[in-house]
Amino acid sequence: HMAVDSCGLPIDFIVTGGEVHDSKAAIELLKQLPDAEHVIADRGYDSEKIREQIREKKGVPNIPRKRNSKIGNGDIDWCLYKHRHLVENVFARLKHYRSV
Repeated sequence: HMAVDSCGLPIDFIVTGGEVHDSKAAIELLKQLPDAEHVIADRGYDSEKIREQIREKKGVPNIPRKRNSKIGNGDIDWCLYKHRHLVENVFARLKHYRSV
């Protein structure tokens, strides 16, 4: 689990086992991060607890809800959501150099 800034540079990360749900690790990671204007995450982090944690840190959560949600995604800024690829790029670079 990793947080990156708007330039795609890693800010902080948490290593967990595969059995740990994304939402549990996210809450711990958010506690360690500085305040941010926007926090973008994928559907795996769809949790009201995570959204509240982001708001407590004066940020705006931009996390799509799961398909079975009754609330829908009318409040998601999809243009901003496109920047989520920045964290995926960090993971791709790590995997590229994993043998080093």
